[in-house]
Amino acid sequence: MEYTYYAPTGGLPDQNQRARERAQFNTSYAVIPRGVLSDITISLLPGWEKTRAWVLARPLSGFAETFAELIVEVAPGGGSEDPEPDPDGEGVILLLAGHMRLVINGIGNELEPGGYAYLAPGAKWSVANDHDTPATFIWVRKRYERVAGIDAPDSFVTADHEKPPQEMPNTSGYWSTSRFVDPDDLRHDMHVNIVTFMPGGTIPFAETHVMEHGIYVLQGRGVYLLNQDWIEVEEGDFMWLRAFCPQACYAAGRRPFRYLLYKDVNRHPKLGSPFPG
Repeated sequence: MEYTYYAPTGGLPDQNQRARERAQFNTSYAVIPRGVLSDITISLLPGWEKTRAWVLARPLSGFAETFAELIVEVAPGGGSEDPEPDPDGEGVILLLAGHMRLVINGIGNELEPGGYAYLAPGAKWSVANDHDTPATFIWVRKRYERVAGIDAPDSFVTADHEKPPQEMPNTSGYWSTSRFVDPDDLRHDMHVNIVTFMPGGTIPFAETHVMEHGIYVLQGRGVYLLNQDWIEVEEGDFMWLRAFCPQACYAAGRRPFRYLLYKDVNRHPKLGSPFPG
C-alpha cells in the first residue's frame, strides 16, 4: 500500500473563482479546508528563518483548549535553533513533503515524508532544511501536564512505515490505527496517531467522549459526522472537534482515507469551573 501525505503550497486563488470553500466554525467543531491555506493566512514564527506557518488550532476561548497545531513550511536554508518557546511544551512532528534535518539533544536525524518525531518537554532540538526544495511538516504542540511520581517521556524519532497499522477489533482490516506510543504508558498525556480506513471502512457509531481532537487528512477523502452534520472532507483538510462532539465517518473514493489524529489522554479531569463567579 502506498501512503501519501498532502502538503499545502500556498498561493492565491484565481480572481475569477467564486468563494465556495467548505469552511465551517461553530461551538462544536471547525472545518478548515485545504483551499483556505493560502498566502494571506500564513504567520511568521519568531526564532525561525525562511519559514512560514499556517496555524490550524491554538488554545482559545470557544475553540481548542488543550493543544496547538500548525503546518510549517521551511524554505531551503531555513530552520530554527530554538523552535519551542514554551519550556513545558511537548510536540509531535510529521513530515509531509521534502527532507529535513532534526537534531534532538545533540543527535541528528534525517527526516523524509512520513518521518515522525516526539519532542519531549524541555528537550533541546532544532530543525534545518539543507535541501533545494521546501520541507513541510505538521507540528502538534501541547503544554505537558506533569504528575508526581511519573517521569516525563523521552523524545524519539520513527516513521509511518515503521509502525504497521493495528487492526481495530472486528473490522476485518477496514479500520486500523498506527500508534506511535504505548497506550498504557502513563508518561504520555497526548496521543498523536495515524488512522487508516480502507475503501468501505467506517466508524459505525457516533463516538461521544471527553477527548478533544485535531484531525489533519493526509490522504484520500471521507465523509465525517460532526455533531449533527455529515461533511465531506479530503486530503489537506483540518478538523477540530471539541470534547463530547459526536463523531463518525466512512471512507469515500478508491484510495485509503488516512488522517493524523490528536487527542488528550491519561490525566485526571481538573475539578472546579473554568469560569469563576
